[in-house]
Amino acid sequence: MDGAVRNDSGAGDFGQPDSRQDRRGGGHDHGLDRRAVVRALAGGVAGLAALAGRAHAQDAVLEQLIQQSQGRNFGQGFDSASRTILMPKSSLPTLDPSTAQTTEQVIPRYEEIVGKGGWPSVPAVERLRLGNRHAAVPVLRDRLAVSGDIDPAAAGAGDIYDSYVEAAVRRFQARHGLTVDGVVRQQTLKALNVPAQVRLAQLRINVVRLRTLSSNLGPKLVVANIPAAQIEAIDNGVVVSRHVTVAGKPDRASPDLQSRIVEVNFNPYWTVPVSIVRKDLIPKMQEEPDYLAKNHIRIFDGRGTELQPQQINWFSNEAVNYRFKQDPGDFNSLGSIRINFPSKDGVYMHDTPSKGLFGEDFRFHSSGCMRVQNVRELVNWLLADTPGWSRPEIDAVIKSGERKDARLAAPVPLYWVYVTAWATPDGVVQFRDDIYSRDGLAASTASTRG
Repeated sequence: MDGAVRNDSGAGDFGQPDSRQDRRGGGHDHGLDRRAVVRALAGGVAGLAALAGRAHAQDAVLEQLIQQSQGRNFGQGFDSASRTILMPKSSLPTLDPSTAQTTEQVIPRYEEIVGKGGWPSVPAVERLRLGNRHAAVPVLRDRLAVSGDIDPAAAGAGDIYDSYVEAAVRRFQARHGLTVDGVVRQQTLKALNVPAQVRLAQLRINVVRLRTLSSNLGPKLVVANIPAAQIEAIDNGVVVSRHVTVAGKPDRASPDLQSRIVEVNFNPYWTVPVSIVRKDLIPKMQEEPDYLAKNHIRIFDGRGTELQPQQINWFSNEAVNYRFKQDPGDFNSLGSIRINFPSKDGVYMHDTPSKGLFGEDFRFHSSGCMRVQNVRELVNWLLADTPGWSRPEIDAVIKSGERKDARLAAPVPLYWVYVTAWATPDGVVQFRDDIYSRDGLAASTASTRG
């Protein structure tokens, strides 16, 4: 039940760092400043070798950060600013039997923060990045210190956006599901300025949810956290793959559900749901009479007879009486893969031709179904124990364009959940926007596109 009948082609921001050096802050290649060079020269060859080694190490860390950011994922060892400040571990699942307990354990920390007046509000700024000098930076340091994203004892001070601040911003972005690039823009600034009392309330609300979700999950399962727009494939308590998704729009919400994945369809047809015919397809045909032909969508009446678009009055609701079917192909709204499971809401997970949407921080554009980035990796894992569906065989079927179905040898439990705040066993607290306004908080910061 995908809203992709529009065939969105938004070009997403994949979080690649700005390659232009900001000279206002006097940025230095490899982080080597003039004083360091002088000290190295004074120390002779050994000093220069140490300096070169440090530069190489910093390059390696930067390259890792860039790669992780481009993949919209984060791993361990991200923060080089302090050994006491940890990044979220990519192997820890959102839902685990211990999640409710670990989340409950961090609540006193946030109660203390609120009791002391919360954290300061960072002044509005268009963009802050490494090397910038700005009056907002000291406030930003204080804000990140209160939430534990930067170690004030090791991070220094001043109004220069240095590597300590950048590392702390990256950690903050990772904890809030934002593009991890170390640059403060609109979405990061907005998340920074959510009041501490709102974050505390989110933790209290989600502990209740997690208590009902975190037990008897089974050894192998798939969890989709709707507010995070993210899917985790979990095997024996470890996340083996994590996938960015596009979930339902606020007015066409993806539902909470508990089901089992039973089948994968390759090169599927897409039958347009009546709701999308009414809300999207009819208005589109009024504007573009050749829209169906361009998108390879055919019309059938109740007896299976194919009709032509000109036979229908598009300025009425006549079209809801017919079946609309999109042929398989690169243009198909489901892409090359559909993942099926029993659902009273008629939803499913699938590929999409609109890959650009995965790069956005706001990923709520569908009509309730979930579009999955790198869906082939997820399917390969789902079918690992199903004879006849090795990775080469999966690739061959997709390449052929032939319609085929694969029934899982053993159904895999599936959970679509609504969790906007949680803490993993490493003590790292994560938050997401209350996109469907279900937390009941007046100061909620549910995003709006743009």
